[in-house]
Amino acid sequence: MDIADQNFVKKVNQKLLLNEILKQAPISRAKLSERTGLNKSTVSSQVSTLMKEHLVYEIGQGESSGGRRPVLLMFNKQAGFSIGIDVGVDDVNGILTDLEGSVIYDQQLMLPSSSPEAAKPILIEFIQQLISHIPSSPYGLVGIGVCIPGLVDANEQIVFTPHSKWKNIDLKTTLQDTFHVPVFIENEANAGAYGEKIFGAAKHYDHLMYASIGTGIGIGIIIDQHLYRGAYGFSGEMGHMTIDFNGPTCSCGNRGCWELYASEKALFESLQSSDQKVSYQDIEERAKMNDMKTINALRNFGFYLGVGLTNVLHTFNPQAVILRNKIIESQPTVLSVIQHEVSSRMDPQFSSIVELLPSSLGHNAPALGMSSLVNEAFLHHATLSQ
Repeated sequence: MDIADQNFVKKVNQKLLLNEILKQAPISRAKLSERTGLNKSTVSSQVSTLMKEHLVYEIGQGESSGGRRPVLLMFNKQAGFSIGIDVGVDDVNGILTDLEGSVIYDQQLMLPSSSPEAAKPILIEFIQQLISHIPSSPYGLVGIGVCIPGLVDANEQIVFTPHSKWKNIDLKTTLQDTFHVPVFIENEANAGAYGEKIFGAAKHYDHLMYASIGTGIGIGIIIDQHLYRGAYGFSGEMGHMTIDFNGPTCSCGNRGCWELYASEKALFESLQSSDQKVSYQDIEERAKMNDMKTINALRNFGFYLGVGLTNVLHTFNPQAVILRNKIIESQPTVLSVIQHEVSSRMDPQFSSIVELLPSSLGHNAPALGMSSLVNEAFLHHATLSQ
């Protein structure tokens, strides 16, 4: 075996060992050898390299199984830190996490304008504020992940955001040139799906959908534990599937789009009076008072979500659908209506096995998904580039 091949094998072994430490820590070298099938000298050598790279450290001795007490190893989750950003239509949510995804600091702000010209400098300043909270560490900031509610192509360029009108924006290069770290750009629903898969309600499912229900509706798709982005990165734009061929014209140019009936925006518009906007708090208070207009609007909201989700379930046959919406998470009645509508429109053998679940991560799901993508890229590079 030549030197290049030997180095490649070493890197593969390091990655295998690091993954095992991540999953099983605290763990001994002997146990690593047993679980990976690598001989003890290889384990010892590659663990030493990982320790020199500040990715692994020893925490002392474990219990003996008859011989010498083993020294236990841990992953150094604070070797570096990542930033996950969720840029919405009206606001930005940002988190700073360690390499295991634990949130160290989080911050939100409202956007005075959704135009890219106004949002970019605000976003840069926002990221600088998050960076200022990074503790001392060997690697510091390892990357930034940003998600947006719109089309992101295979080159991570923002093609279009229907509700904030970003078009052909190269945010990736702007942020990389500013902060000099790897930057990842993703669709918000994809990021939310990944966040729920790694940390939330979907961690035990291999095939799932994540429905982000806000100003519009986006669907994140995970097939066999991997994000499905489509040939050009545009999968999941199911808010624009037609559910009424004679319906009103959507901003996308289609007619009768699902999100015209089932988005949070549609719900708020149905309750809004001519002189006053409706807030989340208004809906919650009116629902508690059994205000019939509000109750009927919530049922209508659930009904149209159920209609569209039936199409999604028939198309993808997932194990679970995670529903990310503040109202669904706070109003169990809406979820009950969705479940009833789906079950009434599907054969029982399909509807009885799929789980319809509210998000367990709430508004942090997309930002956590982006942070996780950043961390995985860093660890992959750290082990395979030495």
